[in-house]
Amino acid sequence: MQLDGRRESSNIEDMRGQSSGGGSPFGGMIPLGGGRGRMGCGTIIIALVFMFIMSGGDLTKMMQMLGGGGTTEYVEQPTGEGYVGTQEEEELALFTRQILASTEDVWTRKFEEMGRQYEAPILVMYTGSIQTGCGNGSAAMGPFYCSADRKVYIDLSFFRDMKKTLGADGDFAYAYVIAHEVGHHVQNLLGDLSRAHRQMAQLNQTDANRISVQIELQADFYAGVWGHYENKMFDSMEKGDLEEALVTAQKIGDDYLQKKAQGYTNSKTYTHGTSEQRERWFKRGWTTGDLSKGNTFAIRYENL
Repeated sequence: MQLDGRRESSNIEDMRGQSSGGGSPFGGMIPLGGGRGRMGCGTIIIALVFMFIMSGGDLTKMMQMLGGGGTTEYVEQPTGEGYVGTQEEEELALFTRQILASTEDVWTRKFEEMGRQYEAPILVMYTGSIQTGCGNGSAAMGPFYCSADRKVYIDLSFFRDMKKTLGADGDFAYAYVIAHEVGHHVQNLLGDLSRAHRQMAQLNQTDANRISVQIELQADFYAGVWGHYENKMFDSMEKGDLEEALVTAQKIGDDYLQKKAQGYTNSKTYTHGTSEQRERWFKRGWTTGDLSKGNTFAIRYENL
């Protein structure tokens, strides 16, 4: 992507290097119903699979990660002291601010076309663990969106883990991850996320997982829509960018992650969609840029 000279978002909370306390990284993260809000659907399940892969199939090591160790190599500093990351980390921080700004530009315009006002989310950069409106989050969980405080959370070490663990790399691959989480914010503003969460609270786990897949595929679609208009507005895409996103979508599909982690798949436990589905819905958004084409909730699950 060509981002030279592009503006940086000011909707950033840089909490890197600040300790937010201990405890399980999954404490209170996904209450069913009620007022606390919840994280992006299915995040815990996919995080567990992702951590299992990162642990090399070592359950003891995975449990240590669950205890708060995480995978980050950045050193935490006491709250209040200035944090200085590596050159690579600071470049990723700049990139993240620029991509968030781009999502603001794109979604502000799209909401205006709908006769609505876009309320941009805050993006929180942190290291290790952090307290959120949805509970205590951890770097081991990867980026996530909390609907209670309307914030996107990311430990920048996730991008390194994407490359090292999944072989998904490249600036547009990273941009896709951010745009996907912002896609959940768009769902929240449009009311789809809360409606889906209310439905999930009334269903058994298998049926709730199906709605989770619909939520995640729509967020992929919205990420594609963002890419469509990002390029249309700024002519920023370079050769290979789309392929980077599609490779990433393929490698974070439930079937791919489950097969890699345990050697087999179980479709009843899918929460984000298969590799083929994630690629297809992202590409649909990228190709059409038409929000009316992204209502995953209006399509039978078997036809997603």
